[in-house]
Amino acid sequence: MGLRNVTLRRFSISLGVLLLLCATLWMWAALQKRESTLAIRPLSSNISMPDGFSVWHHLDANGIRFKSITPQNDGLVIKFESSDQSAAAKEVLDRTLPHGYIIAQQDEDQDLAPQWLSRLRDAPRRFG
Repeated sequence: MGLRNVTLRRFSISLGVLLLLCATLWMWAALQKRESTLAIRPLSSNISMPDGFSVWHHLDANGIRFKSITPQNDGLVIKFESSDQSAAAKEVLDRTLPHGYIIAQQDEDQDLAPQWLSRLRDAPRRFG
């Protein structure tokens, strides 16, 4: 009876450790998904901002899924779950939008240091 209890206890502990390891790997994989952003801006002030509905229609017609389309400053920001979706959307929008727009792709996992440095450099400073 003693050997059977020891074996059952080892099996239970091993199963618990395996389940904990699987849960940890699953959480790590879920956290590794990084968003990707596509920004659309007009080249000049005499060109109007693109309509979010027409952008949605072009992406939907080509089977490209996105998380959100948000107006921001003088353009649109589209968020995707992956950089592959963002790259496919850029190709579609390059073909379907009229000329006069800048379409820029940015992954969220890029280094934030250059962005902060440019903000600090461009910010007005007050001394004294």
